[in-house]
Amino acid sequence: MYFLLEYLLFAAKAITVVGLCLLPFVVLLLVLKNTRRQHAQPDLTVEYLNDRLLDRQLAMEAHLLAPKAFKQRLKEVRQARKSASENPPTQRLFLCDFAGDLRAEAVSSLRHEISAILSVAKVGDEVIVVLESGGGTIHGYGLAASQLQRVRDQGIRLTVAVDKIAASGGYMMACVADQIIAAPFAIIGSIGVVAQVPNFNRLLRKHDIDFELVTAGKYKRTLTMFGENTASGREKFQAEIDDAHALFKEFVARHRSQLDLEKVGTGEYWFGTRALEFGLVDRLLTSDEYLIDAARERAVYRVRLDRPRSLVDKLLSPVHTLAREHLQPPTP
Repeated sequence: MYFLLEYLLFAAKAITVVGLCLLPFVVLLLVLKNTRRQHAQPDLTVEYLNDRLLDRQLAMEAHLLAPKAFKQRLKEVRQARKSASENPPTQRLFLCDFAGDLRAEAVSSLRHEISAILSVAKVGDEVIVVLESGGGTIHGYGLAASQLQRVRDQGIRLTVAVDKIAASGGYMMACVADQIIAAPFAIIGSIGVVAQVPNFNRLLRKHDIDFELVTAGKYKRTLTMFGENTASGREKFQAEIDDAHALFKEFVARHRSQLDLEKVGTGEYWFGTRALEFGLVDRLLTSDEYLIDAARERAVYRVRLDRPRSLVDKLLSPVHTLAREHLQPPTP
């Protein structure tokens, strides 16, 4: 027994020494792998969706039809697919997904997806963006809306589908479209601007901690987290928020002139059914219904840019999310 304990102790020491020796090499390999990922080019994926949509129907028919009838059905499908490959539909529908966060970071992929689509799209084609966002920074969603505007500027029909939520900055994007479709209980609207800044000045004074803020320019800082905020600073900050709100409403009015901005530009949101009554959306329809219907006559393609995530991004992602939720600039 004593010999076994001595052997196990020796093995543990040996493993520890070997591990410490290999640790620098493991760290180096991780750094090199992370560097390669950072320099790797994102992959543009184009997926033909008609077959996938039809395959779902075939999966059901395999259980519902008699074997002979299903065999005949498969034969018809093969012939139809062969004919479609030889003579593809002249009209095409390009699908993009946009899942927005507070900083609208998905715009970095959207801009490349839109560029790729516009390089081949022609009059008669259509772009549909399945949008899900509760809003975020003004500059982020302003850029995202500008990317969608590029589609309309080129004479291509643009549809935005909202299955869950397009509020605030999300609606800023949606209103650019030729038509907005929404699920009956999707959240729509929130045409308003909000900003929040915590202030710890009284806490610092309680503990006899001075905070010095040096600026050049009367309004270089209005409200701060640690300094003593003034009435004039609050007034200026409110004026900036009001101006951002005015620009937001002007943007919406420019794209959806039928809206009564006095009624819908209050920062409130509505479910899809009410949004239809106010003119915020054009049809009550889910993206699935729209795509299935389009696939009967048009070729439907999903365009997606896959960006490789670095190891550092994966590790810091929870920290970034927490910071964005609590420290954020004014958001529409």
